[in-house]
Amino acid sequence: MRADESSAARPDPRRWWALTVIALAQLMVVLDSTIVNIALPSAQRDLGMSDGNRQWVITAYSLAFGGLLLLGGRIADLVGRKRAFVIGLAGFAAASAFGGAAATPGMLFGARALQGVFAAVLAPSAMSLLTTTFTDPRERGKAFGVFGALAGSGSALGFVVGGLLTEYLNWRWCLYVNVFIAVVAVLGALALLRDRPGHADARLDVPGVLLGCGGLVALVYGFSEAGPRGWADPLVLTAFLMGLLLLVVFVGWQGRAPVPLLPLRIVRDRDRGGCFLTMGLAIVGMFGLYLFLTYYLQVVLGYSPVRTGLAFLPLTASTVIGSTQISARLLNHVPPRALMAPGMVLAAVGMMVLTRMTVHSSYATEILPALVLMGLGMGLTYMPVFTTATAGVAPRDAGVASATLSTSQQVGGSIGTALLNTIATTSGAAYVTAHLTAPADRARVTAEGLVHGYTVALWWAAGIMLLAALAAALTVTARPPRRRAPTTATTHDKEQTLT
Repeated sequence: MRADESSAARPDPRRWWALTVIALAQLMVVLDSTIVNIALPSAQRDLGMSDGNRQWVITAYSLAFGGLLLLGGRIADLVGRKRAFVIGLAGFAAASAFGGAAATPGMLFGARALQGVFAAVLAPSAMSLLTTTFTDPRERGKAFGVFGALAGSGSALGFVVGGLLTEYLNWRWCLYVNVFIAVVAVLGALALLRDRPGHADARLDVPGVLLGCGGLVALVYGFSEAGPRGWADPLVLTAFLMGLLLLVVFVGWQGRAPVPLLPLRIVRDRDRGGCFLTMGLAIVGMFGLYLFLTYYLQVVLGYSPVRTGLAFLPLTASTVIGSTQISARLLNHVPPRALMAPGMVLAAVGMMVLTRMTVHSSYATEILPALVLMGLGMGLTYMPVFTTATAGVAPRDAGVASATLSTSQQVGGSIGTALLNTIATTSGAAYVTAHLTAPADRARVTAEGLVHGYTVALWWAAGIMLLAALAAALTVTARPPRRRAPTTATTHDKEQTLT
C-alpha cells in the first residue's frame, strides 16, 4: 500500500472531537424546531401578530428547510462538505440574530425563512461529514447512534430550554442562543474537521428549485389566506392553482433535467413512495398539535412557558419508547405496514382524545393520556418508515432518498401548520360570532371559541392521520427486513456512496 493510501485509510485521531462539533450543529437545528414553539405566544403579543399570520413563524422555517434540502446536498458537493458546514453555521447564526432583533412580524418571518435556508445547507453537510470522518463500520454505528440520540432528545430539550429562556429572559433569547452555539461549532469545525475539496463539475438544478419551492410556497400561502379571505376568494384559488401548476411542471422537469433535484425513480418505488406519503401526512397532524397545544396551555390554562415545555415531555418520552422499545424490536419479525398503520391509528386516537379538552380541562386526566397515545403511535411509525424508505436504494441514490424523506417531513409540517391554523382561526371566529350575545360574556366566549377552534382542527388532524394509516396499509408491501432478498448493492458500495 502506498504511503498516501495508508494515510487516507488511517482513522482521524480527532474524529471523536469532530463528532462533538457535528453533533452540536445538529442539536442546534433540532432545538430550533421546537424551542420557538414555546416562545411563540410571547412573540405574538410583543410584535402584534394576528392569529392568522402567527403560523408563518413555524411555516417559513420548515418550508425553506424542506424546499431547499435537496439543493443543500448538491451545494455541499459543489463547494465541499466542510465549507458548506461552516457557511450553514455562520448563516444560521446571522439569521438567528436578525430574528432575535426583529421589530415587526415581517422581520421575524424573514429571519425564520433565512434560518431554514441555511439549515438546508447545514444538515446534509453534517451527515456527509459524519460518514467521511468515521470510516470504520463499528465506529460509524456508534457515531450515528450519538447523532440519532441528539435528534430524538433535542426536541424535548427545545421545549424545556424554550420555556426557561422565555420565562426568565424573553422570547428573543430563543433565537439569540443559536448564535453562541454556532460560534463554538464554527471554531471547532475550522480546527477539527477534515474534508476533500468540492467537485467543480457538480451541477445545481436551479429550475427545479424555483419550480418546486415556488409551488410549495403558493400552496402554503393559499392555505394561510383562506382564513381571512375565504376558501372561494379569487386570490386563494389562484394561489392553489399556481401551486399545483408549478408542482406539475416540476415533476415534468425532473423527468428530463440533466441532474435532477429529485430523480423520479426514487418516488416511483411503491414502498418508498408510500413511506414518503405516510410521513408527510403524519407530520401534518403533529405540527398542528405543537402549535395548538402550546397556545392552549399558555393562553387558556395559564401555564408558564417553563411549565408548558415540561408538559410536552411525555410526548417525546413515549415517542422514544415506541420507536426504540417496541417498533425496533418488532421490525425484523413483522411487515413494516403492520407497525406503521396501527401506529397512525393509535396517534389518531390520541388526537381524538385531545378533542375533548375544554377551557377547564385537567392535564393529568385529559391531556396526558392523549400525549402518551400520540407519542407511542408516532414512535411505532417512525422506525419502519425510515428503515423502509432507505432499504434497497441504489448506491447513487442513497443520499437523495434520505433527503427526500426529510423533505416530506418539513413540507408536511409547512402545509399542516398553515392548513390547521386556518381551520382553527376560522372555526373559533365563527363560534364567537354565533355565541357572543352580551359584551360581559366576551372573555368567556372568546376562550371557548379558541378551544372550539383547536378541537375542530384536531379532528381534522386525526382524520389526516387515519389517511396516513390507510396510505401505509395500501401502498407499503415490503416484507420484514430480515426476510428480504439481498440487494445488489454491497455494504462497501453503500459506504463509498455515502463518502
